[in-house]
Amino acid sequence: MMRKFSMALAMAGAVVGAWATSAQAAPTRVDGGRIEGVSQDGVTAYKGVPYAQAPVGDLRWASPKRVKAWSGVRKADALAPACPQTPLPPPALIMVGGDTGPQSEDCLYLNVWAPAAKPAKPAPVMVWLHGGGLRVGSGGVAWYDGTPFARDGVVAVNVNYRLGPLGWFAHPSLTKVAKGAPVGNYGLMDQIAALKWVKRNIARFGGDPRNVTVFGESAGGASVLMLMSSPRAQGLFAKAIVESGGNGRAVPLAEAEAAGAKLLGADLDAKALRALPLDKINTLAGAEASGAIVDGQLLTEAPAKTIAQGGGAKIPLIIGSNSGEDSLMAEAKNAVPVTLAAIPDERLAAVKTAYTGEATDDASLAHALFTDLRMGAPAHAFAAAHAASAPTWFYHFAYVPDGVKALLPKAVHGMELFFVFESLAKSPIKAPISDADRAMADKVHACWVAFARTSRPDCGLTWPTYDRTSDTALVFDRQIGLTPAFRATQYRAIDGLYFGK
Repeated sequence: MMRKFSMALAMAGAVVGAWATSAQAAPTRVDGGRIEGVSQDGVTAYKGVPYAQAPVGDLRWASPKRVKAWSGVRKADALAPACPQTPLPPPALIMVGGDTGPQSEDCLYLNVWAPAAKPAKPAPVMVWLHGGGLRVGSGGVAWYDGTPFARDGVVAVNVNYRLGPLGWFAHPSLTKVAKGAPVGNYGLMDQIAALKWVKRNIARFGGDPRNVTVFGESAGGASVLMLMSSPRAQGLFAKAIVESGGNGRAVPLAEAEAAGAKLLGADLDAKALRALPLDKINTLAGAEASGAIVDGQLLTEAPAKTIAQGGGAKIPLIIGSNSGEDSLMAEAKNAVPVTLAAIPDERLAAVKTAYTGEATDDASLAHALFTDLRMGAPAHAFAAAHAASAPTWFYHFAYVPDGVKALLPKAVHGMELFFVFESLAKSPIKAPISDADRAMADKVHACWVAFARTSRPDCGLTWPTYDRTSDTALVFDRQIGLTPAFRATQYRAIDGLYFGK
C-alpha cells in the first residue's frame, strides 16, 4: 500500500500550478514596496511575497525582522523556496507534498489568493499553517493552493516558517545574546510575524484584518494551539481551526538548552553557531531538540496545560482528527511496544476492556491507542475545555475516497486536507474521483468557508456547538452525522495519559 503511495507522491512532487490563460494584476503595495500578481478565472494569486527578512547571518536563530524596501515592482508569480529540511519517508510525505522543491534559509515568504474583483465589503481571511512535524513542509505544496477559497470570496494566505533545528532549537549561547528577547520557538515567531503582516497588509487584497481565521493540520494544527496559547499572538486572529493538532506538548527552555548544547557543543558562542554550515545543522533534523519550547514569553507553559485548563484565546474553534491517525506508526520506530508502554500496568486491563471489538491483539490495540493518544483524545479534551468559554465545534473525519477504499480502511493522517482544499485532483491519490468524493469535498470546504465568514460552520449540516452533556462529534463519513458520547468509553479509559509534559 505505502509503496503505491510513494510512487504517487514522487509524481506529485513535480506538480506545479500552471496558469492556462492568465493576466498580470495591477501592482499592490505591501510592506517593502509594490508587488504584481497573476489573475485567472476571477482569482489573483501573489506567490513568494516576503513577510520578513531572510533569517541568515546574525538573523539565524533570532526573531524575524520586517522586510527592507525594494525599488520598482516585484514579480509575485512564483513560489519561494521551502525552508531547509530533511525529507521524511512515506507515509509522512502524504501531508507535506513529497518533494517541496528548492530550499533556502531565505524562506520567510507567503502566498496570497484573493478574489480578482475587490468585494463590496472586506472579505474573510484564512491563514494556513502547513504540517510536517515542525520539520518538513511548505506553504507552496500543490494541494494547499488557495484558489478554491478565493473563488468562494475568502482571501487565503499560506505561510512558510522555519523548520527543524533552525526553527525550534535552544542553546545557552543563543539565550545569552538574546538579552531577554524570546528564544527557541523561531518557527512560532515567524508565524506571529506573518500574522502581523496580514494585519497590516491584507486590506489591500480586499481582506478584513478583523476577521482572520488561522488554521492548520498536524504540526500546523499544533502551531494553532501554540498561537492560541501565546500572549504574543493575542488579537492577531479572530477564530481557529485545528486539524489533527496533537497533544500540545512543549519542553522547558532549560531542557531544550541542554539538548542543544549536547548536539552542537556547549562551548560554541552565538557567532560560531550562526556560522555553522547548513549541512551540519540539517543533520540534527530528527533530534529531540526540535519542537515547541516553554520559553516564558511566547509560551509561558505547554499549550496542553493552557488550553486544557481553559486558558488561551477565547475565540470560536473547530477541532478534530481523523480515523486513521495510526498511519503515522509506519514512520515511528518500535511504534507498537512504545504505544503500549504508555499504558500503566494497573490500567492495562481496563484499557483492553474499553477497546474490545476493535482490538484483537497487541498490534491492533496499539494502533487504536496510537490514534486516540496522539490525536483523538487530545482534540476531544481541548474541545471540552475550550467550550466552557467560547463556541467550539468537534469533528471526526472518517471518509476514504472511493478509489482507495480497497487500500485504506481508514482516513489516514492528512486525508481531510484534500477535502478542505478541494484538491483531490492534485493529491497523491491517483485514482478516479467519484461523485461522492466531490460531494464530500464540497461539504467540508463549505463548512470551513462558512466558519471563516460567520464564525459558525453553517454549511447545510446540523452541527451544534460542543457541550460536555451530549459529548457529540460531527462525523464526516459515507453518511455525515452526529455521534453522541463519541468514543466516550475509550477516552475515559485513557484519560490523563496523552498530555505528558
